[in-house]
Amino acid sequence: MAMECSIGIPAGCLLGPVVIQRSVLEWQSLPYGDGHDEIPVWAADQLAGVAKQSPLGGESGGRILTLGRKSLRAGQVVGIVAGEGCTLEILPKIDFPAEADDAHKRGLIRERLVHLLAVALDIQIDGGAMTELGWQKDSLLEILIRLFSTKLLDAVRQGVPRRYIDCEDDLRALRGRLDIGRQFTVLAVDPSKLACRYDELSSDTALNQIMKAAVDRLGRLARTSDNQRRLSELAFGYAEVSSVPPSALRWQDVQLDRTNARWKDLFALAKFILGDRFQTTSMGTQAGFSLLFEMNTLFEQYVGRMMRRALVGSGLTVHLQGGRLFCLESVEEGRRLFQTKPDILIKDGGRVIQVIDTKWKRISPQIEDAKQGISQADVYQMMAYGQLYECEALTLLYPHHGELLEVPGVTGTFAVPHSLQRLSAATIDISRKTGIKDALRQIAGYHLSDARLS
Repeated sequence: MAMECSIGIPAGCLLGPVVIQRSVLEWQSLPYGDGHDEIPVWAADQLAGVAKQSPLGGESGGRILTLGRKSLRAGQVVGIVAGEGCTLEILPKIDFPAEADDAHKRGLIRERLVHLLAVALDIQIDGGAMTELGWQKDSLLEILIRLFSTKLLDAVRQGVPRRYIDCEDDLRALRGRLDIGRQFTVLAVDPSKLACRYDELSSDTALNQIMKAAVDRLGRLARTSDNQRRLSELAFGYAEVSSVPPSALRWQDVQLDRTNARWKDLFALAKFILGDRFQTTSMGTQAGFSLLFEMNTLFEQYVGRMMRRALVGSGLTVHLQGGRLFCLESVEEGRRLFQTKPDILIKDGGRVIQVIDTKWKRISPQIEDAKQGISQADVYQMMAYGQLYECEALTLLYPHHGELLEVPGVTGTFAVPHSLQRLSAATIDISRKTGIKDALRQIAGYHLSDARLS
């Protein structure tokens, strides 16, 4: 499954000053009303209205925000929701040491969330840039704007890419070659002009038009003075580039090679910002915007890409959303039905040796639940994968959290009766900056008898 993200802003909308700015964790509630610690009712209504406009919100926007009698409750979709005069940041619930205060914890969560996004989008962020971002004082939106604008400004100062483009013009002196057909038809009555066709080195390319569109969009969203200053400088630098609506951008015309490789990460970030790679939403007449993504799919993409890195040199290959075998086949017509798309397949040559399904939810400590919070539907799904892909090693992978008694890794293994199959539950601690690849390597090698991953 491609990571599903939604970003939307009404065309030409420039939101006014932010009066209400709050941050909340997924599944937590934000009270509203007339109290000191509550947001006003009008702000709650606006935020809920913007959530309803997003395709990630479901029918009533409840997968993002649920408007209750006294509070707004966040769902499992994280990111930014903003209305006129109010902004709400929804962050994933990632455990950090208890001694850290709330502001510090939220800063750490933002840092890890940006790391997850960078891995999922295949973007390299150098350590220097990461340390300079305002994790504690700035919202996720301002951090992403700063990351993009700083990286783009550095690239622009080294030189905006140019390329030769085909031009046609009627000139009084020949330039390039003569367009015979146009000369003796359209210009037959005006011999003072020549129909010229020529190549011109220009900055008005598809890549630059994409960057300008991203700068224009972020210019309407930025609130910090540093971000506004950088975006203003970038807007001036792209003044000679045509303004193209995001829906008309020519993504397919961008060719990245060794001559412009430094633009690869910026191109990926622009796709994220402009919603080309992901689902795009328009807020209609609603004065607001959203930049949202599901933690289920982000966690899946992160684990899959990190698993690829972990198994480099092992001889094993990692396939994301691969397989695509069907569960059933119609007896009468032979039509295949119910296609499967396992999150991660690990293969040895052409043979599937492990199926991993990621779940962004907190499993229970063993002392409280013998099933460890594993749902029956998840077990049935893994049994189907084991049967279809003839695979003995099946793994359900969850994020680690502080209430678990075990250390991260394989927390339990269950035998499948009358079969050689084993279903394992495992966790990975995404709050850690190091050791992720080693942890995934151990999870991938848990069922293997050879020494390739030792």
